[in-house]
Amino acid sequence: MTRNRIIPYKPYLKKLARELRKNSTLAEILLWEEIKGKRLGYQFHRQVPLDCFIVNFYCHELMLAIEVDGGSHDNESAIKLDQKRQSKLESLGVKFLRFDDEDVKTQTE
Repeated sequence: MTRNRIIPYKPYLKKLARELRKNSTLAEILLWEEIKGKRLGYQFHRQVPLDCFIVNFYCHELMLAIEVDGGSHDNESAIKLDQKRQSKLESLGVKFLRFDDEDVKTQTE
């Protein structure tokens, strides 16, 4: 597998990603505090456009996406959309770690 591959994205996502960075959830803020600044030995970015999606956190070097799933991900249609989105990005070489919103809050505070 090729690492550190650039994955093109839809241009309209850039503005949306910027807005999402300004309006992060508490769990996203807490997790960001743990991974920013190469604290894990790798550079992560927040709200990164990939293809036609935006992932919460992404490491280009590892091609690793980290997602924080809150209450809006608990219904069946959201779960199916998440699976479809993840499958598409995995087909492009992206690996995923998913964390529950509440777990992030309790484990990082």
